[in-house]
Amino acid sequence: MHPMVKPALRRGWRDLHTVQFGMAPAHAMVLGPMDTATGSLLTLFDGTRGLPLLRDEGRRMGLPDGRVDGLVERLSRAGLLDDATGGGPAADALRARPAVLDRLRPDAASLSLVTGEPGAAMRRLAARRVLRVQVRGAGRVGVVLASALAAAGVGRVDVQDGGCVEPWDVAPGGLPVESVGERRDEAARRAVRGAAPMGPPRRGGTRAVHGQDDPGLSLVIVAPRDGLSVHAPDPAASEPLIASGTPHLFAGVVEGTGVVGPLVLPGETACAGCLDLERTDRDPTWPRLLAQWRSGRTRQVPAGDLTLSATVAGLAAGHALAFLDGGLPSSAGARWEISVPGLDWHSRPVWQHPACPCGPGEKGKGEQTSDDEGPHETMAGQQPHAARLSGTWRAHV
Repeated sequence: MHPMVKPALRRGWRDLHTVQFGMAPAHAMVLGPMDTATGSLLTLFDGTRGLPLLRDEGRRMGLPDGRVDGLVERLSRAGLLDDATGGGPAADALRARPAVLDRLRPDAASLSLVTGEPGAAMRRLAARRVLRVQVRGAGRVGVVLASALAAAGVGRVDVQDGGCVEPWDVAPGGLPVESVGERRDEAARRAVRGAAPMGPPRRGGTRAVHGQDDPGLSLVIVAPRDGLSVHAPDPAASEPLIASGTPHLFAGVVEGTGVVGPLVLPGETACAGCLDLERTDRDPTWPRLLAQWRSGRTRQVPAGDLTLSATVAGLAAGHALAFLDGGLPSSAGARWEISVPGLDWHSRPVWQHPACPCGPGEKGKGEQTSDDEGPHETMAGQQPHAARLSGTWRAHV
């Protein structure tokens, strides 16, 4: 082990005996009392020395035996310690490619903030390489989102779409202007490859579903250029994903509103069918409106503010990575929405509907439904259904 204080956290002394790690409240921590000699020893925890050398340095500084090991234990309990050589064989393989690792160092530092065990951040980062993600949609949201996932180290990111690139598909971080007129899927995949710090692994990854390995996709992200398919996703289109137990996340822009979610974990969280049934319960005219919108194809260029699209792509990529890394983002059981010009994010809960065949429908009986249409109160930060999840759904390798 080569101990190091997590480099993502800046250090500052509050007084002679108290040190603060981190600036932002979300991850900052105060440690004390800390004497001057131990504080000097702390500066040596930079990942360049193993424990034997650190013990020698401690003795040279006049510190009693056991002080180094005690500080290691103390920092580890506080979640402030990392291991510069930890993470296992996959992490070692990543370190053997310094040019690739340099691209991913900011991501590794960020992961260290949400992992307690020394070496866990590099383990998670290396694990991303064998994950498989499919993005359905090669517009302003889909390609930027897919490129962000690839740049963050996800090994296999495939983009599916039809037709040819139009001028309005072009976006910074997504499709370049040179791709106009090319096949959308080919241009998108080239953009994703260009964003990736390393090529895909030789073998595909696997994910664990309720304890059983499945050689399929770790996650599908539905990010169509047609915003209606995110605002009101067609339950029939999601049936194969539900049947195969494939987690999927919706993301896109409709008119002047961006949408991220729900993240659907089949059998555990609400799906597109639940969303449709809930809306019909609240508004009997919903099916009539939806039929008109779906049949009334327009040749006009759909609205899609560039900065709004980039914002949606970034948040969706973050939620996707949180799930792929083994967490449960707030989009599980909820939709995050943001509209111009205010650009205020708020969440809308999406409950499992008792009449939907996606999972144990009895779970939804008697629960309050969300107010999805018209004026509403902001519900920032709510995770109504995710908090009750059994914890069986995680993306693993």
